[in-house]
Amino acid sequence: MARKINIGPGRALLLVYAVFALSASVRAAYQLVTKFDEAPVAYLLSAFAAAIYVVATVALAKGGETARKVALVACSIELVGVLTVGTISYVQPDDFPDATVWSHFGQGYGFIPVVLPVLGLIWLIRAGRD
Repeated sequence: MARKINIGPGRALLLVYAVFALSASVRAAYQLVTKFDEAPVAYLLSAFAAAIYVVATVALAKGGETARKVALVACSIELVGVLTVGTISYVQPDDFPDATVWSHFGQGYGFIPVVLPVLGLIWLIRAGRD
């Protein structure tokens, strides 16, 4: 049986994901409502990132094996997203006239967006082995 994912380090991950889910959701909602025509791709990506953070938060909070698998998928999508958007935002900066959570590998958020899914995946994989 898998270790509970919402205890120990999982509780710290849950807290960080909850903060990112809230902050990214509020930012994306504001951008979509007030400035959508300025950078629609960036703002839609921000909304997508927020949705991923929400899914990861709910899965980490729920715990259990199914939730662990959902969180694994969310963290994997998050890692691919931040690496892809981070790379494109450096290579083709004109594609991102305004920053997203994942722009420049999360530079605007202290690079937490690129570190968080790695830590999440490590925790979730280790939890699945126990």
